[in-house]
Amino acid sequence: MTAIWKRELRAYFLSPLGYIFMGFFLLLSGFFFAVYNLLPANPNYTAVLANITTVFLFLIPILTMRLLSEEAAEKTDQLLLTSPLRVVDIVLGKYLAAVTVFLLTLLITCLYPVILTFFGSIAVWEIIGSYIGIFLLGSAFIAVGLFVSSLTENQLIAAVVTFSALLLMWVIDWITRGVPTDRVSGIVFAGVIVVALAFLVYYSTRHLYLSIAVVPVGAAVMAAVHAVKPTLYEGLIVRFLKWFSLLQRYEEFHMGILSLSPVVYYLTFSLAFLFLTARVIEKKRWS
Repeated sequence: MTAIWKRELRAYFLSPLGYIFMGFFLLLSGFFFAVYNLLPANPNYTAVLANITTVFLFLIPILTMRLLSEEAAEKTDQLLLTSPLRVVDIVLGKYLAAVTVFLLTLLITCLYPVILTFFGSIAVWEIIGSYIGIFLLGSAFIAVGLFVSSLTENQLIAAVVTFSALLLMWVIDWITRGVPTDRVSGIVFAGVIVVALAFLVYYSTRHLYLSIAVVPVGAAVMAAVHAVKPTLYEGLIVRFLKWFSLLQRYEEFHMGILSLSPVVYYLTFSLAFLFLTARVIEKKRWS
């Protein structure tokens, strides 16, 4: 894993990509800092941090688009897949390299609140909490981008799909306001999830009978849940969509509240997409 991490980190700074990411990130964050703090002489730094999270939508796809798609396009992925390295080491090495570049860039922006201390008092704990939340949020976005990069050989497609996925997660709170919450809709949605799970099993294993068996097993589980607690299906779609609401958990950090629940959520979210990425690479290794 360490060898992959060093290799990817070196690749970021031997190519324009790392400098483009860091340059645009610092340019935009510096612009927000000047507009919201320096020009009006305002010590409230939280507005800048809120706008920095918006920058993620555009820059994280640039950071992650080449991680695995470039390997597939140049056929160097065959060297990785036939090497004695474990798939987990490959995934973690590439992921941690992108997270390192992101963290280094984020640390540079810590100079902004330091500058503000010369002009007045600042909300230290709110800023610290926001930075922790931004790091966890960005790491989760990077995990999504890495997964998308493993699905295609085209870097541009990887960037566009990653941006679309992140944008969907960004507006998911608005989407939940318009989805049905009745029991029938929840049952139908649960059925769709079971069918999607069957397709996922077939895609991962290419075992037809195993994927077909998922459907009756899932239907039996749905029937058992309905018999024990039918109200569980009420609002199921909303609860499912809200699991992907990354911004909702960030609000606690933005207010300076450090609790275990959002931290566990971000780590679980990142691990879930890293696991999916490992499954995609594992499938390529044995195909």
